[in-house]
Amino acid sequence: ITANFLSRHGKVAVLDIDFHHGNGTQDIFYERSDVLTISIHGHPSFAYPYFSGFAEEYGEGEGYRYNKNYPQPEKLDGQGYRQVLARALARIRKFSPHFLVLALGFDPAKNDPTGTWALDAKDFYENGRMIGRLDLPTVVVQEGGYRTSSLGNNARLFFTGLWEGMHLPEKARE
Repeated sequence: ITANFLSRHGKVAVLDIDFHHGNGTQDIFYERSDVLTISIHGHPSFAYPYFSGFAEEYGEGEGYRYNKNYPQPEKLDGQGYRQVLARALARIRKFSPHFLVLALGFDPAKNDPTGTWALDAKDFYENGRMIGRLDLPTVVVQEGGYRTSSLGNNARLFFTGLWEGMHLPEKARE
C-alpha cells in the first residue's frame, strides 16, 4: 500500500531484506516500471515460499528488469550478506528512486527459528549504515524476526546504523 501510494509522487524502490522472499510485493509490481522490487532471501529450494523468488524472475511487460531477486544459500554470514546487499544497493542507486520502502526482517539473525543464516547485531548495524547511505526518504516496515532474545538489540543497532548512514558526514561514515 505504501509503495503504491508513494509511486504517485515519484519512483519507488522496495528493498526486502527478510529471510523469506517478498512474493506478495513482487506479484503486485511485476508489470510496473515505476517501482523497483528487490528481495534478498533464502533460495526457494529450501526457504518458503518454495514457488517464487528465483533469480530468473525479472518482471514482465513494462516491469521487465524492474524486479530483482537475490536468492542466497542455506548458510550465510554477515560478510556474505553485505556483499549481496552492496549489489542490491547499487541497483537501487542506478534506478534513482525518489523513495525507499524497506521490508525489514530480523529473521536473518543467527539462531532465528525460521531462518538458517548467521547475522549478528554488528551485521544489522552495518546493513543499516549501508542502506542509510542511499540518503532517501525511507519507510521501514518491520517483518520477520522471531528470536526474541536478540530482536530488540538487533533492531536498535540496525536503526542506529540507518540513522548514522543518513546523517553523518561522508568522512564519518567510512
